[in-house]
Amino acid sequence: MLYILDACALIAYLTNEPGADFVETVLSSAQSNPVIMHKLNLLEVYYGFYKDCGKEKAAEMLQDVQKLNIRIISDISDELILAAGRLKATYKISLADAVCLAQAGLAEATIVSSDHHEFDIIDKNEPLNFAWLR
Repeated sequence: MLYILDACALIAYLTNEPGADFVETVLSSAQSNPVIMHKLNLLEVYYGFYKDCGKEKAAEMLQDVQKLNIRIISDISDELILAAGRLKATYKISLADAVCLAQAGLAEATIVSSDHHEFDIIDKNEPLNFAWLR
């Protein structure tokens, strides 16, 4: 199984929020079940740390993430543009969320998230797999 983290999953892990243990389990199984994250979602995490904790904590967070078993995807293929654009237009979600979901669909990855508010309707209507933190 391939997992993809959305921003809230990584934030939960880094700040020890409810669900952090689930993300830790996913990360610890990365040898047999790879974990990916799109760079736009990492940008979202960085932005949150920068805004809430300042530049130095945000930089430390990036260093910590580099030590985790997460392969950061930076490519934006034509297929990703089409899939993310459709999802964003259809569900009126953030660009980062649309990219995460589209990348999951293209890679046949399971989305690790706690964002029921945004994703429950997508879970019901799209052929995507979710693993909920909480």
